[in-house]
Amino acid sequence: MIIALVMYKFILRVFFGMVIVPDDKIGLVIKNFVLIGKNRELKDNRIIATNGEAGMQAQTLAPGLYWAYWIWQYKIRMEAFIIIPEAQLGLIKAKDGDPLNAGRILALPVECDKFQDAVKFLANKGQKGPQAAFLTPGSYRINTFLFELQLAPVTVIEKEEVGIVTTLDGEPLDQDQIAGRSVPDHKNYQDPVKFLSGGGQKGRQEDVILAGAYYLNPWFAVVEQVPMLHIPIGNVGVVNSFVGVPGKDISGVEFAHGNIVQKGQRGVWNVPLDPGKYAINTYTHTVEIVPTTNLVLNWATGRSESHQLDKNLSTITVRSSDGFTFNLDVSQIIHIPSTEAPKVIARFGNMINLVSQVLEPTIGNYFRNSAQTSDVIDFLKNRTARQNDAKEHIKRTLDEYNVKAVDTLIGDITPPNELMKTLTDRKIAEQETLTLQTQKLAEDTRKQFESAKALATIQPEVVKSNQQVEIKKNLANAKIEEARGDGESKTINAKADAQVTQVTGEADAGKILAIGNAEAEVTKRKTEAMGTKEYAQVQIARYLAENQIKIVPEVLVTDGQGEGGMVSALIGSELFKSLKNKNAGESEKK
Repeated sequence: MIIALVMYKFILRVFFGMVIVPDDKIGLVIKNFVLIGKNRELKDNRIIATNGEAGMQAQTLAPGLYWAYWIWQYKIRMEAFIIIPEAQLGLIKAKDGDPLNAGRILALPVECDKFQDAVKFLANKGQKGPQAAFLTPGSYRINTFLFELQLAPVTVIEKEEVGIVTTLDGEPLDQDQIAGRSVPDHKNYQDPVKFLSGGGQKGRQEDVILAGAYYLNPWFAVVEQVPMLHIPIGNVGVVNSFVGVPGKDISGVEFAHGNIVQKGQRGVWNVPLDPGKYAINTYTHTVEIVPTTNLVLNWATGRSESHQLDKNLSTITVRSSDGFTFNLDVSQIIHIPSTEAPKVIARFGNMINLVSQVLEPTIGNYFRNSAQTSDVIDFLKNRTARQNDAKEHIKRTLDEYNVKAVDTLIGDITPPNELMKTLTDRKIAEQETLTLQTQKLAEDTRKQFESAKALATIQPEVVKSNQQVEIKKNLANAKIEEARGDGESKTINAKADAQVTQVTGEADAGKILAIGNAEAEVTKRKTEAMGTKEYAQVQIARYLAENQIKIVPEVLVTDGQGEGGMVSALIGSELFKSLKNKNAGESEKK
C-alpha cells in the first residue's frame, strides 16, 4: 500500500502536475523555463515574474490542491507562515519594485493585502527598498522571494518620560524652522502613510509622545526619551519657544530687552507655566524655572541655600576710610512676581545670570562704597542704619529689573584682628575702672553700716544712762524744794530782827549748801553709773543736739600731737563762729 501510494502521488505529480500545499504552509513558485510566448524573459532590473516569465513568481500558492505544475517546469518551495509575536512588529523590505522617489528613504505604501499579495504590490507600482508600512503581531503569508522580513521591538515610553521623535523621511524642513510642523491623524507617528501624505517633514518633530507602547517603524522614526518637566509649587516655568510663527512683541515700548509673545509663537511666552508636570520637547522649547516665593541669597563663603543660585557668592571684603580691610556677610531676600517672570527671563536668560549680572555687583559695590565713607568703629556702631540704607538703595535698583527686594540683612562683621585687640583692651580697662569704683562704693557703704551697727549696739546703754540722769535730777530738785520750804518757814517764825536776819542767812546758806550738795550727788552718781569719759560724751552730745551744732566742726583743734576729741572740736567750732561773726560785723561797718 505504501508503494502504491508513493507511485500514485508520483504519477499524479509527474503526469498531471499535482501540488498539495498544507494548511500551515505557502507555496513559492519558481518557473524554470517558458517554451513559447512573448514573456519568456524578465524585464530589466526585475527579479520577480508577474506575467508568466521564467524565474521566481510573484504569485504564491495558498494551502490547497493545484494541477499543471509539472515537475520539469516548476519548482515549488514550501515556506511556513510568517508569525509576528506580541510586543514586536515586522519590518518589510521589498527586493523588487519601482525605484524610490528622489530624496526618500522609505517606499510609499500601496494596496497589497499587508504584503500578502505580491502581484498587487508590483502591479500598483510598489517601490523597492524599506517600506514605510509594517506588520503588526499576527500570521501572514508572505512571498519571501519579494519581501524580506525583519522583527523589531515595540517602542515603550516609560512613566514620567516624554518621547521626542525624529523622523527619517518626509519633506525637508522649512529654512527658518528647527523642527517639523504638526501633522494630524498620524496616531503618534504609528501611521507613516498619514504622516507622509499629510506633508510631514523629516527631522526632529515638535510634537512629542507620552508614556505608553507604540508601533513605530524604526526605519521611519527614532525616539529619544527625556524626563517630563516638573515645576514645583512656589515656582513658575517661563517658556522660550524656538518653533512656530514669529510673534509680535507685546512687552511694550519701555521694555527693550527681548521679545515677549503670545503662547504658541516663537519667543518668550507672556504666560508662564504654573506648578505641575508638562510634556516639553526640550529641543524645541526651553523652560526656565523661576521661584515666586521669597528667595534668600547669601554672600557668605561656604554657605548657600538649596536652590544653589548663591553657590558662587562669597563673603564681601571692604575697606574703611581709615585704611582697614574687613569682611562682612550679607543676606538678600528677593521676590519675583509670576507676572514679571517672563520679563526677567527675556532680559537675563536665566536666574543664574540675574544673580551674577545684577545682584552680585549691586550688593557688593554698595557695601564697598558705604564702607569707604566711615571708619571701622563707625561702621560697627551704625550697623542698623547702614542696613536700612542698603535695603532702600537695593530696592530702588532692583525695581528697574522687575525684581522686588524684600529685605537686606547684614550678618557677621569681622573687623581686623589688630583693631579688635585695641578695642578689647580698652573695654577691659573700662570694666576694670568700673569694678574698682563699685568696690570703693561697697567699702564706703560697709563703713557706714559698721558705724551704724556700733551706734545701734550701744544705744540701749545710752538710753539707760539718760534715764538714770533724769531720775537723779528729779530727786535733787525735790530736795531743793524741801530745803526751800524749810527756810521760808523759819523766816516767818522769827520774832526778832536779829533772829530773823540770822535765821534768814542761815536758811539761805542752807539752801545754797543743799543745792550744791544735791547737784554734786547727782553728778557723782551719774559719773559712777556711766564712767567719767562716757558721761562727758553724753553731755557734749546733748549740748550739740540742743544747740544744733555740727558734729564735724569746720575748724579742728588738736593738742599738737595729733590727738584731740569732741571737746577740742567744740572749742574750735566756737572759735570759728566768733571769728566769723567778727568779720561779718566789720563788713557791715564798712
